[in-house]
Amino acid sequence: MTSLKLGQSFSMIALNAQRSLEMTTAKKVALRCMAAAVILEIYLDGGFTQTGNQFVLNQDMLEQSQSMPYREVILTSIVRKNTETTGELSWWLKKASRLPERILRKLELVISDSLKEMSLLEEIPHILGCDLYFHSAGVDIKEYRSDIQGFSTITESTRAELLEDGLVTDETICLVWLLRESGCMLDFFSRSELASISAGMYKLYQNEPLAKVLFPIRIHSGIELILKKLLRMKTGVVRTQAGSGMNFLFPMLERSQAIFIDTEQMLPNAVKRLHDVRARLESKGHTVTVLHKGQIPTIKVDNLVYEAIPHAIYGRVPIHGVRLIPKPLF
Repeated sequence: MTSLKLGQSFSMIALNAQRSLEMTTAKKVALRCMAAAVILEIYLDGGFTQTGNQFVLNQDMLEQSQSMPYREVILTSIVRKNTETTGELSWWLKKASRLPERILRKLELVISDSLKEMSLLEEIPHILGCDLYFHSAGVDIKEYRSDIQGFSTITESTRAELLEDGLVTDETICLVWLLRESGCMLDFFSRSELASISAGMYKLYQNEPLAKVLFPIRIHSGIELILKKLLRMKTGVVRTQAGSGMNFLFPMLERSQAIFIDTEQMLPNAVKRLHDVRARLESKGHTVTVLHKGQIPTIKVDNLVYEAIPHAIYGRVPIHGVRLIPKPLF
């Protein structure tokens, strides 16, 4: 895979499975952290001169940013031309993360375009479009899909550095902070692993200069992150046996967490169900990998993992199929 800068690597994580045509709360949180990632990328590339707690942007960095449009979007929104701009690292990160929505949209456009040019990001029909009601209505919803191999490489290498004893690079320190601030830790670490991650972050805070400065900084918007956590709570409920049943009864609570895919036959067996589900998903441009077969298969759709639970919708005529319920990646 092409060597990526921090902002590009984090953007592959942050944009994956986000709706590409709408500004959802989750995407706004992601974009704010992507803006902060650009500042950290510049820091890692030696773009700041540090005097005590103050960070001054080197003037040549502003000129060089013209060849990297996503950097230019952030820097020209913060720094006035021919004026020395200085502040603590927290000031730079908060300034970037609090840019207006029109700047965040511009950042999304330029960084997604750069990743598309490298074949690391594409727009595909949203998995929600495979749901019976959306599919039959012909509703068109788009989402971003990060390159599957590239996405896996970034997430697995980050996990390995944080969960295994050994050197943790400054880039990984930045990535774990960005995951924390974007509310994505539970997307990549199990609840049991989070205790180890917390202990590891504290150790880094004690021993690594960058972690000592970075980890105490908070940039997230309280309201936006609360809304995202509420959606995560719904997802958490859905993953329980009782929650799955509740979502079957009230799927509109979180439609994207309870996608119903109908099968061609009534009362199909497990093999036929899986075949029909896979066919529907692949017809919409999704990449499907079967991780576990059986009565309740586990499948990986693009970069996310789901359980395919048999279900039926009862009306005048019963409709048989499965509901896709998200599972943690690890």
